[in-house]
Amino acid sequence: MHDRGGWPTEARIDRSEHELADWELMMDAIVGALGGRGLMNVDELRRGIESMPANAYEQASYYERWLYSVESILAEKGVLAAGELDKRIGR
Repeated sequence: MHDRGGWPTEARIDRSEHELADWELMMDAIVGALGGRGLMNVDELRRGIESMPANAYEQASYYERWLYSVESILAEKGVLAAGELDKRIGR
C-alpha cells in the first residue's frame, strides 16, 4: 500500500497547485533540520511512514504521514518520550 500511495481508485488526481499550510512548511523544515543534525535520514522517514497502520495511512495527508514518522523515529531513538508531543499540545 505504501509504495503505491494508497488504494486504487477511479477518482481523478488533483494536480492543481496549492499553498502549504504553515505547519506543513514547518514539518518540512523540521525534517531538514533533523537530517542536517544526523538525527534522522530519508530512509528512516520512509520506514516510519511505512510502519503506519493502513487505516491511519489512508486517512492522513502527506505531511501528517511525515509527522507520524518523525514522532515515531524520535521516540524510538529516545529523543522524545512516547506520547510527549500529544502531552505538550494537550491531546
